[in-house]
Amino acid sequence: MKIAIVGTSGAVGQEFLRVLDERNFPIDELVLFGSARSAGNVYEFRDKQYEVKELKHNDDFKDIDIAFVSAGGSVSVEFAETITKHGAIMIDNSSAFRMDKDVPLVVPEVNGDDAKVRPKGIIANPNCSTIQMVVAMNVIEKISHIKRAHVATYQAASGAGAAAMDELINQFKQIAYNTDVTVEKFAYQLAYNLIPQIDVFTDNGYTKEELKMYNETRKIMHSEIEVSATCIRVPVLRSHSEVIWVETDRPVSVEEAKAAFSKAEGVILQDNPAEKEYPMPLFAAGKDPVYVGRIRQDIANPNGLTLWVVADQIKKGAALNAVQIAEYLIKEKAI
Repeated sequence: MKIAIVGTSGAVGQEFLRVLDERNFPIDELVLFGSARSAGNVYEFRDKQYEVKELKHNDDFKDIDIAFVSAGGSVSVEFAETITKHGAIMIDNSSAFRMDKDVPLVVPEVNGDDAKVRPKGIIANPNCSTIQMVVAMNVIEKISHIKRAHVATYQAASGAGAAAMDELINQFKQIAYNTDVTVEKFAYQLAYNLIPQIDVFTDNGYTKEELKMYNETRKIMHSEIEVSATCIRVPVLRSHSEVIWVETDRPVSVEEAKAAFSKAEGVILQDNPAEKEYPMPLFAAGKDPVYVGRIRQDIANPNGLTLWVVADQIKKGAALNAVQIAEYLIKEKAI
């Protein structure tokens, strides 16, 4: 397997290197790509040094089997043809192709088979918040169809990249030393604060991030499920948290749900309120699974369940999901 990473210097690009190594992904040759600014940077992978090449419109992808791309939507759009024209599979982490009807949008635990049909040679990695939500909701969907879901997200600084994580750390330091607080990556100071806006607002009052969760969930789950989201940035470094209220065709008991989650692929059930055991972003950081807890009947809806879901945004919400897509293709001999 000849593998490429595009956008190596970013937070997700660096996570790709870690995840590929951790999972012993089969790589015979690795090629790293980046912007003109990143070109020449050297990274170590499995005891070898690799220099970042500048991404250009040429034939550098001629022998590449899989290209993991995380360099922003504009780069993905500009270079998609260059990356795929010789047969490379482009697994794209941006939002550029997610709603393209000819591009599968894939979470392997939910709709892995969709990755086998890729007319443009591109597979889209969903939005980070959507990924952990559909992994959890799919477990319930197998018990009883979900008609609608409401979700409130509590999204870490990592969702805005490495520079945003650095800014949050620096803000806490600046406040501790009573110096001016630097605000560049977010609209407001994030330290000791919550910001009820992720991405820009649209005409209906929802942000683009919130609409992604609506549209992407329906595409991934092949369902007309109605999803209403409110997305909030919180002063946490890594791992997004979500409260999800689902309404099913028939009542699903807490016991039924817990039994299903305890056996579900990619999920860890962590639900023992009496012992204060429940998922938290501090402890999910750097971990692979989607953690589910605080499962309870919705007292406002006889067909409702409420879930608390936590996952590392850079891992399962980005790099890990993309690598799992590639692993699925290899396992299914679909590459």
